[in-house]
Amino acid sequence: MIDQVTVDKVLETANSQIVEVVSDYVTLRRRGINFLGNCPFHNEKTPSFTVSPHKGIFKCFGCGEGGNALNFVMKHDQLSFVDAIKYLGKKFNIHIEEEEYSPEQLKQKNERESMLVLSEFAGQYFSKNLTETDEGKSVGLSYFRSRGFRDDIIDKFQLGYSPEMRDALTKEAQKQGYKLEYLEKTGLSVVRDSYQADRFRGRVMFPIHSLAGKVIAFGGRILKNDKKTAKYLNSPESEIYHKSRVLYGIYHAKQEVTRKDRCYLVEGYTDVLSFHQAGISNVVASSGTALTSDQIRLIARFTKNITIIYDGDPAGLKASLRGIDLVLAEGMNVKILLLPDGEDPDTFAKERSEEQLTDYIEKHQQDFIKFKTSLLLADAQNDPIKKAQLIQDIVRSISIIPDTITRSVYVKECSTLLKVDERVLMQETGKLQQKKQEEDFRRNTPRPGTPPPQQAPVSAGAQQSPTQVAGQSTPSNPLELEEREILRFMVKFGERPVNPQEEESVTVGQYILHELKQDDLLSANPLYNKMMEAYDASGANAQTPALKFFVNNSDPDLSKLASDLIGKEHDLSRIHNKFGVVTHAEEKLAELVPKIVMELKWKKVKFVIREKRQQLQQLEVSGNMEEMMEVMQELTTWQQVLAHISKELGGRTIV
Repeated sequence: MIDQVTVDKVLETANSQIVEVVSDYVTLRRRGINFLGNCPFHNEKTPSFTVSPHKGIFKCFGCGEGGNALNFVMKHDQLSFVDAIKYLGKKFNIHIEEEEYSPEQLKQKNERESMLVLSEFAGQYFSKNLTETDEGKSVGLSYFRSRGFRDDIIDKFQLGYSPEMRDALTKEAQKQGYKLEYLEKTGLSVVRDSYQADRFRGRVMFPIHSLAGKVIAFGGRILKNDKKTAKYLNSPESEIYHKSRVLYGIYHAKQEVTRKDRCYLVEGYTDVLSFHQAGISNVVASSGTALTSDQIRLIARFTKNITIIYDGDPAGLKASLRGIDLVLAEGMNVKILLLPDGEDPDTFAKERSEEQLTDYIEKHQQDFIKFKTSLLLADAQNDPIKKAQLIQDIVRSISIIPDTITRSVYVKECSTLLKVDERVLMQETGKLQQKKQEEDFRRNTPRPGTPPPQQAPVSAGAQQSPTQVAGQSTPSNPLELEEREILRFMVKFGERPVNPQEEESVTVGQYILHELKQDDLLSANPLYNKMMEAYDASGANAQTPALKFFVNNSDPDLSKLASDLIGKEHDLSRIHNKFGVVTHAEEKLAELVPKIVMELKWKKVKFVIREKRQQLQQLEVSGNMEEMMEVMQELTTWQQVLAHISKELGGRTIV
């Protein structure tokens, strides 16, 4: 663990030198006080990626990405918080001394690092064997070349060869000082009493890399015909390798997946290699395992768009139907490409140039509704029972989709394709969703006497998404505009006095926090609450510039939100238009700050009044006079509050 003082020092240094950090990845040109370049996170021809050295932030006005230097490195290189801090510390020659670990933590850390170092050694050993030994060249290298793979692809993916000798790697590793214990734990060696042997002997080797590019496991293909031996063999599960959470090629694909905003998913190692050789690198493979939710979530970190490419045989058809629902459940936009019968992605990619392959995919990939409908209709033919089952199958897939709008679009399309009343499909989708919600509720509701589950503590610097902060999905936020405006003022002017003319004026931050706390105005967005709480906990005083506090914050969520709020200098609310001058808001803080807080309160009260009126209508139906009188009194009180706030706002009507 890295102490907070060091984290703050690294953040402050990196953000003050953000142009230097970003220039390692992007060609920047000065434009006024800022720097401009092509965004590395999406494909663009006209530069919309801006780096602001005086604010210490970057912002892309094309795809919306933004944040500080740390956010940039984490996003671009897909590094954890700690690894990104270490990278920036090394870049700016800041010594990073990690806090002491507990004996248990130290043991786990050392074990993991030992396994990673050993895996890296094994990768180099296999690679060297492939190109520098007679056996490797005559068996392994000749195999890869017979499959048509170029040397640059062999080098890029660190392909290798494990000798036929029973314990060649095991002996060499021990000779180099690696412990037999870790050879067994990584699955590189099979150990039984006095018996020691290499797991992968006589196979060509495919190293499996983590997101950070570290070798964590291997896949090995045997070259001789032996029906008793598995054709492909993978490393067993270990401390560093969990096959359900890993995708082959993700390290080599992540940047291009982000840039192209699409991921191609294939089945095997050679499929990935052939796509890369054809010039298409936004491709990953499930490495011969059935597709899992964790693997889909891994892709979702880079894009919401996925095209699954299957062989055109019956097994491919079956796999396609299994995978679709999993992808939909994760909120992904999925398309299916079924290759012609007898083809697989490996051979198909080898026969085409990058342009031909891309063009074929674009023309033949199908939306999941059209794909599933055409596939199942062919099977149903004119059988009404089979057609009914087909409709139920498709409706079940639609009901899995988490987004309401996307579901309704698919229902409409399904209605058109299958000539079924849209209302019927919507009703059936609703039933399935309700059933799932009830099942989830029963599953997650503890029985009487059962203690609530303990939440694991979050380590310092660990990333949390807004939904994780609250422990649930963020609901829609009707006060989004007003809340973002308040937060923007707090970030830009938090330490400034609201009224410089007063001798002991409170700061903008103190005023906002006091006003929102006294009326208990929590946001529907947990990240906004988190930002308020963090500033409140810091003291919100005039000594620390709020902009510096937020942009240099060690919480990546807060620094990114702060950068988003101030990234677009003229993205101002309607409040400022009344005053005409947009660029000097700080000169009118005494007028603006109370107004933006009042606007939030005004809108909040409007929502409460609307809710009370709806409650009153329901009570009129039930005829409960006692409750009606109570709600009417509350409604009158809230209307008086609204009138008072409207008067404070100068009688303005705000929509």
